[in-house]
Amino acid sequence: MTDFDKLSLAFQQFAAMTEDEFLLSERMWQCQHYRKNDFYNKQRTVCRYLGFIISGVFRAYIVDEKTNMEKNAFLFSPNQFVVTFKSFINQVPCDYHTQAVTDASVFCISIGDLLSLYQKNHSWERFGRLLAQQAFNVVNERVEGFIFKTPEERYLDVVKNHPDIFNNVPLYHISSYLGIQGPSLSRIRKRISGKR
Repeated sequence: MTDFDKLSLAFQQFAAMTEDEFLLSERMWQCQHYRKNDFYNKQRTVCRYLGFIISGVFRAYIVDEKTNMEKNAFLFSPNQFVVTFKSFINQVPCDYHTQAVTDASVFCISIGDLLSLYQKNHSWERFGRLLAQQAFNVVNERVEGFIFKTPEERYLDVVKNHPDIFNNVPLYHISSYLGIQGPSLSRIRKRISGKR
């Protein structure tokens, strides 16, 4: 199966598209390759592309102006969309950086091409609605996770949503994403491995 076949299958599964409906977009996708630490999008620039990750991991982060420390807000893994959604939809500058944590390959489509697909086909309109719902759910789960969940529960969410991340991403990025210090992450991992 080619990488483009994987992209097609993902869209068919995500939005119940037929193969023919997906192929309306065939010439609109560009495969982009990112080296570790390359930026998908920088803070204060407009996100012009929706990406679908074939391989690699990205993080979205801000730099705390008081401490100069980086704080990870989101992680994006293979078979997930990478986008700064508010910036992409509204074509306004991003609030944070999105950067490759590993070497990565991503299929990208521009906002203009995506909007034209929404006008051509109801399945693509449905895709846009489902994408917006997913983006809302991701943000909502992050906020509620910090309010209602323990660090251990947030850790288990990472394991579930990004199963290979511990093989590819430095632990300090994961602890930043969880909102805890490195030693706390080590204790959580030890405690959970002891339960298995």
